[in-house]
This record gives sequence, C-alpha cells and structure tokens, in this order.
Amino acid sequence: MICRSAALAMLGAGVLFAGAAPAAAQQGNVNSPDLVLVNGKVLTLDERSSVTEAIAVRDGKILATGSSASIRALAGARTQVLDVSGKTVIPGLIDTHAHFKAAGLADYVVNMSRAKTVAEALEAIKTFVAKKKPGDWIVGGAWHPPSQLAEKRYLTRQEIDRVAPDNPVYLRTVGHFSMANTMALQKAGVDKTTANPSGGSFERDAAGELTGVLSETAIDRVEQAVPPWTEDDEIRQFTLAEGALNTFGITSAVEGATEARDVRTLQKIAASGQATLRTGLMFRPEPPAELTAWEAIMSGNGASSGFGDDWVKFAGIKIFYDGGMTLKTALMRDVYPDSHDDYHGMAQQTPERLMQLVSICNRYGWRVGVHVVGDLGIDQVLDAFEAADKERSIRDRRFVLIHASLIRPEQMERARKLGVRVDFQNVFMWDKAATVERFLGRPTADRAVPTKTLIEKMGLDSLGAGTDFPVNPINPFLNMYIMVTRKDPNGSVYGATEAISREQALRLYTSAASRYTFDEARKGTIQPGKLADLAVLSADYMAIPEEQIKDIKADITLVGGKLVFQR
Repeated sequence: MICRSAALAMLGAGVLFAGAAPAAAQQGNVNSPDLVLVNGKVLTLDERSSVTEAIAVRDGKILATGSSASIRALAGARTQVLDVSGKTVIPGLIDTHAHFKAAGLADYVVNMSRAKTVAEALEAIKTFVAKKKPGDWIVGGAWHPPSQLAEKRYLTRQEIDRVAPDNPVYLRTVGHFSMANTMALQKAGVDKTTANPSGGSFERDAAGELTGVLSETAIDRVEQAVPPWTEDDEIRQFTLAEGALNTFGITSAVEGATEARDVRTLQKIAASGQATLRTGLMFRPEPPAELTAWEAIMSGNGASSGFGDDWVKFAGIKIFYDGGMTLKTALMRDVYPDSHDDYHGMAQQTPERLMQLVSICNRYGWRVGVHVVGDLGIDQVLDAFEAADKERSIRDRRFVLIHASLIRPEQMERARKLGVRVDFQNVFMWDKAATVERFLGRPTADRAVPTKTLIEKMGLDSLGAGTDFPVNPINPFLNMYIMVTRKDPNGSVYGATEAISREQALRLYTSAASRYTFDEARKGTIQPGKLADLAVLSADYMAIPEEQIKDIKADITLVGGKLVFQR
C-alpha cells in the first residue's frame, strides 16, 4: 500500500537526515541542487512505498526528497525549479526486454504494422518499392501475420514477386519466421535443392517449391545476405529510438538480442554524450557449430556480464531455445490441440547442446538469458541451469528465463531455488490473446503469463516487465493495464485470477526491473543517492479508473536530471 511521508530525506556526507535544515544554512550552501521538482505526487517506491511532494537533484542524482517547502529551501540562485502542479511523478520506467532499435527505423523499412489483409500488406510493399531503385533491397518492419491479417497466414514469394519483381524483398516478422521473394532467395543462394538447417526450415509447397517462408535458423541464411546499414544510419536509428522510448517515460531498457555492431553503435552514442536511454545489452552471438568456437567468443577479451557503465553495460548472453505461443512453435509438454503428428512445438537445438552452451558461458563469467516460452522448453532450460550450477554456482547471478509465458508453478519453485529471474511480457495477451487461444486452447490462454502466481512463488524482486517491442506495443501503461485487468482490446478477460495490483505492476517496471542489471542501488526508486531518472505523468496512476490506465502518457521525462522529453 502507498503511504504518505512529508519528511525530508536528504543525503549528506553519507548520512540520512530527517527534517529541513534552517533556511539561512541552505542559502549559504555552495552545493545547492541543479534542479528542484515541487508540487508533485511523488511515488518514491521505496521500501515503505512513501509518497512525498518534491525532489532535489544535483550532479544527475537525487539529493533529497520531501515536502515542497523543504525542497524549495534547498534551492540556490542557479537552481532550476520545476513545478509539476500536482501531477504524479514516478521513477523512470525500465523495459526489461525490447528490441528498441526498431523504434528508429521508420525511414528505413516498410511499415507492415497497419496491414489487415494480404492485399494491404502487398500494397504497402508496392508503395515502398516505388521510392527505390531496381536492385535495392527492400526490408520490412516487424509485424505478426497470423494474428494481424484476416487470412491468418504469411505472404508467399510469388505474391511478393508480383509487387516487387526487380528488388530483393526480405520481410521480418516478430521473430521465428520471415518471408523472402525470389530475388532475395537467389542472392542468399537458396533454391529448392537447399537443405533445411538444423532447427529451421525453408518452407515448401506440395510440389516441393519454395514458398518464401523461412522458419527459425533458416532465417539467418537470408538475413546475412541483407546489406548492413551504414554507421551514420545506425547512429541515427538508435538516437531516434532512444528518443521514442523517452516519450513513454522509459529511461532504461534491456536490449533483448544485441549484435556486436549494435554494441559499438550504442557505445559511440554514449561516448558522444547524446544518449538518453540507459541500456543493458543481452549480447547475442549466433552459436557456431563447433563448441570451441563458442568458447572463443565467450572468453573474448575478458569482458563478461556487468562490464560497462550507467549508460551501456553487458547484461548477459542471449540464447534462443524454442519458438512462441503466438506462432504455434512454443515447445510444449502436451501435444498441440489440433496436432495430427504428435506436434509439441520447435526447439532450435537439442537439450544436450543447450547445456553445453550454457556451461561455457558460465565458465567465463557470463550470465545467461534464454528465450523460452513453452513448459517443456522451460523444463529443459532449467535442466541446463541446474547443470551449470553444479559446475559453478549461478545462485547469486540472476540467470534469466526470458518470456517463460507458459511457466508452471513447480517450475517457478525450481527457478527460485536457483536464483533465476523471469522477465515476462503481459502485452502478448493484448492483440494476440485470441491467437494464443486458437493455437493452444482457452485453458492455456488463461494461464499464459501467470503474473500473480509468479509473484507469490518467486517474489516481486525476481521478476520484471517488458514488451518485446516491436513484437508488441512499447507503451508501458498499456502493459500495466493488462497486468491489472487481464483484458484484451475486446474486453475479454484471460486468466482473471492472475491480475495484480497497480503498485505491483509499477514495481515490475521500476524497483524490480532495476535488478535485471544489478542496479537496484542505482535506480528504480526515488531515493537520495540514486540516479535522477524520473517521469511526470498525465494522470494519477494510483487513483484513476483502471480502464484509463492504458491512456496515461508521460508529460515529462528526465534522465540523470536532464530533460529529455516534454509533451
């Protein structure tokens, strides 16, 4: 429960003081704050869930919190005063799983997100192609054809060829599946004689002809043929993306599958002083066939999880295991309801190889986060974590089950005993809830992302919320709305007993989320000594009707005490 505290909390010489110092003493202090924020409803999210009125900031950190009068008294001649007129102030939000570069790609890729039919999708490609030269690569932005299109299917290469006969076209989705036209397949050296890779496939029709749909590891073959963006393009893309997340009050994010090139780009942006988003990197090198090559990557130059600073740091190694519940590829204990061939989903590698990959990461000090969704997949990932723990303890290193949407209560217990985190995304059950129900049945859809049970079994601090953007909308308040109501856009409620409180939902984006990168002493709450990452909201999150939570906006976002967004 949120409680109100009007006392001043002030950090000075490592001592926590209560009460305001005399005004005369304040005026003579050369260490006056750079900024004071006053007249707010400040949700500190400290251990007592204190609510106060004002914040003082100096050198990018919170100097003090307290009443507006006591904080105003700290101000000097050069102190900026920000009067928020009674608005709610929260810690800067942390998305624990996003591929946020996508937020800066609007000028570079085909926007497929608005297509509702195959015809509309093809028209979007045709319009984009008209602006390009013959031979230029055409790349699509993230979308989800099975839930998005009326036809509930992917585009074929023949359909894409009709609207782009002179350009290679490669259409990414939300992951796990992609589409390519004939020219793109040719440039990747793929034809109907090409063998399927382990853990993936080049889909074929009844006549054995390529359809242009690529699944799982087959995606990499075409992905590698797509020319990379220039360095200037990448810097612009990430800069735009960071600004886009700031508009939602997001001040930190865990980048969910980071390539080496993106690591360099984010470092350059931070070094230039232009970063507005703190980033934890889940480094994702593609596991080579030979384990000795994987070991060489892990040993690298000696860096491991935690290396970096407040702006960019390695959070861990990302490994993919199964598919997705919205794609009918999550690895499940039970056979899929409409299966005629004992289909349980897909795994990108064997359990034995997963154990080997995790073991090598652990050996060199890397924390591991594994993409896993289905309950059988979770069984096998936990087996790998337990095996690694026997070789070198992982119990204080916060290994991660990424997604774990269909986790079972007994698996939560196994994870808790290992000190493993679960970082989930309730927003999958927004516009894709009906797709999950169609593929897996209503009982499974109702137990998807079992948030309340996760909190009861594992504790809030072992969990975090994110979006998997651009798979789902980046809006954190939409995600919190779903946590609180369990509703989809039509008002259908999935798993009502798994709804949680507003404060719990907010903590999953703040105090609990900060623990992903071991930053709980640096951010996630509004307390003296912590980074001054803050968001001022358009409405009172704790008091408005729950149906309005999804409509909340960030009016102001501060990162390190600096204004990075104002509506």
